[in-house]
Amino acid sequence: MRRVMFFIGAGIVVLATPSSGNVPTFDTAARFAIMEDLSSGLILYQKNADTPMPPASLAKMMTVYVAFDMIKKGQLKPDDVMTVRPETWQKWHGQGSTMFLSAGERVSVRDLIYGIITLSGNDACVVLAEGIAGTEPAFVSLMNDRASRLGLTGSHFGTSNGWPDNDATYVTARDLAKLASSTIVTFPSLYKQYYSKPNFTWGATAAGAAITQANRDPLLGRVSGADGLKTGHTEEAGYGFTGSADQQGRRLVMVLAGMNSWNERVSDSVNFMEWGFRAWTRKMVVKQAKEVGYAQVQLGDKQSVGLVAPRDLSVTVPAGSEPVLNAKIVYDGPLKAPIVAGAHVADLVVSTGFTPPQVLPLVAEANVGTAGFFDRVKAGFLSMFAG
Repeated sequence: MRRVMFFIGAGIVVLATPSSGNVPTFDTAARFAIMEDLSSGLILYQKNADTPMPPASLAKMMTVYVAFDMIKKGQLKPDDVMTVRPETWQKWHGQGSTMFLSAGERVSVRDLIYGIITLSGNDACVVLAEGIAGTEPAFVSLMNDRASRLGLTGSHFGTSNGWPDNDATYVTARDLAKLASSTIVTFPSLYKQYYSKPNFTWGATAAGAAITQANRDPLLGRVSGADGLKTGHTEEAGYGFTGSADQQGRRLVMVLAGMNSWNERVSDSVNFMEWGFRAWTRKMVVKQAKEVGYAQVQLGDKQSVGLVAPRDLSVTVPAGSEPVLNAKIVYDGPLKAPIVAGAHVADLVVSTGFTPPQVLPLVAEANVGTAGFFDRVKAGFLSMFAG
């Protein structure tokens, strides 16, 4: 049963001043776009966000996600070495962006991931895919499995690198934002290590000179706190970018796709991210570890459990606005024991007057064990007479 409690605990700040101001707007030449504030989950902007589109190299984010997932689970090590099959080299050494791998070369997983993210190497993607799953089609099955688990309902992958494949591969801007957010939240150390490298050196020219290529990320070095993710371009997809930046603990994720030129991608991406930080701001709702209410517990050694903020919780509102915040606690209850302290068991749903309700997590303040035999009998007896 869905329980709603209009209960405001001592930790919640309510700003009771009249609402004023307008919701910010943005103009972009991109055909597909979305921006999300991860601190609150609010979508700040969207344009054709659920329309399928070819991803080009933005598909490589899923290839990297599969690798990160396997590394985290201990199924893959960054020091593992993979060999460039001659057939793979023959097919990919001159196709689009390249890491400049050589036939028969042995390359670590770590360097292949850098080759995919920093250099957008089509060859690096296929070598990694074949090294992990034996064949690229088998690896693509892993990609689609992870996409399904993440809830990327508008996407399907046909290749490991996003190369045009008669529309077998398609994504939506919303799904790309979900993928980026999950990468950042689920693999924070791997994201930090791999996604913001400004350049990478691999391969050599015919004269023997080392080849260094710059990261194409248009935000790196231009927007404070920018640290990833991936660009893409093909003739059918146009120019696209999925990016993220964190400023003073507030992280934004953005997607722009279907743009007409490299320069347009740079200018719109920078302007979009700066707009997100400038035109919107956060309002504190409750400090970390503050109790904001309670939830009833069924068949536990306690009848209720406190609900606390797992981190500083804030909502996103237009800069300069004066919002009236109204909060309610929502959970499926009564909660079933046992409950582990820190488990996400409820949500704080906050209305601002400017935006859709913003849903913030609440966690259990303490462990709740299972009730003993006599307590269960007593609870069952009392439930017979409950209204």
